Formats: sequence, structure tokens, C-alpha cells
Amino acid sequence: MTKEELALEVIERLKKEYPEAGCTLDYDEAWKLLVSVRLAAQCTDARVNVVVEDLYAKYPDVDALAAADVDDIEEIVRPCGLGKSKARDISACMRILKEKYDGKVPRTFDELLKLPGVGRKSANLIMGDVFGQPAIVTDTHCIRLVNRIGLVDSIKEPKKVEMALWKIIPPQEGSDFCHRLVFHGRDVCTARTKPYCDKCCLADICGKYGV
Repeated sequence: MTKEELALEVIERLKKEYPEAGCTLDYDEAWKLLVSVRLAAQCTDARVNVVVEDLYAKYPDVDALAAADVDDIEEIVRPCGLGKSKARDISACMRILKEKYDGKVPRTFDELLKLPGVGRKSANLIMGDVFGQPAIVTDTHCIRLVNRIGLVDSIKEPKKVEMALWKIIPPQEGSDFCHRLVFHGRDVCTARTKPYCDKCCLADICGKYGV
């Protein structure tokens, strides 16, 4: 089985296993996803979803958050860890949205990358979830699973994993595929315990345990 064939089979099986899989960060506006994905670095999405409730209660829009004191932002987001750097990035990012983009999130990958605290993973998430564009989000679950499955060969650097996946994942499938990897990585192909291969829908084709 080629990597392209393996990729298509994995995509179809994960679709059946997780038909409703989507982003696990709560948001109803694009700028909120931008904030949440910055807070999610080295923090669980579940904790981020709780913390941002207080943040948005006090600063309900881009203008309010852009005008907020960085120390006040830090006080609220501290439970997510790395509070000082995250608060600084969020503040700077919101000011740029206000001053340069009329409060809107820019729609191109290159523009997103220029925003403070936004890397390739975050930019891909925004492009895929907000704008419906082809995207591959190489978070820790994605990197771990595609290596175990055999879609990439011992590649751990996020950008290199992303580039390798672009070659074998149909563009229209990338965003949802990565979301499904998150669900599968949390429930079955876990990192901190032994993977539950006995209940994995990919066991017979997985590079780690299959044929």
C-alpha cells in the first residue's frame, strides 16, 4: 500500500469513527479563535474554553481587548500557563486587527503568519476552520499519530510533517482529517498511556502494529 493509498484509507475510517469531529476550541467569531489558539499552546483546549469566558466577559470585542492593559489580560489568562507572553501577543495581535484590518482577521496565510504569536499551526487552523480553505494543522496529536500510522517516516518537526502530509492528503480533507486525529489521539492512540490498539479502527493498517 502506498502512502497515498494508506492516507485515503485512514481518512475514510476516521470519518466513520468520528463523523462530527471539529475544532475543540469554542468560538463564535474569528478573532476569538485567534485568541484561543494562542492560549492553547501547552494548555488543554478544555481549560482554554473556561478561561476565555472570563476574558470575553470583560473584553467582548476586538476594540476592547486591544485597549486592555496587558497586565489585566495576563491576570485572566494565567491559568493557561505562559501568561506574560500570551497576554503580550494577544494584546499586540488585537491592536493590529483594529488598526490594520478594521477589527477583522486577515484572510491569507501569509498575513496571519505576520500576527504576533501566530505560527503555521495556528494559521492553518484559522484558514481551515474560519475560511474553509485547505489546511493541515500539525499539533502534537497529528505528529504522533501520522508517525505511528506510517504516513510519515520519523519526522517530528511540525513544518516538515505538514509538507509531507500535503503530498498525500487531498486538500479538501486536510482540516477535518487533523481534527479527527485529535479525537483519535485523545481517546485511542494516546501519548501518556499505552495506545488502546485493541479498539483502534486503524489497527490492521497501522505501521506500528499492522501489516
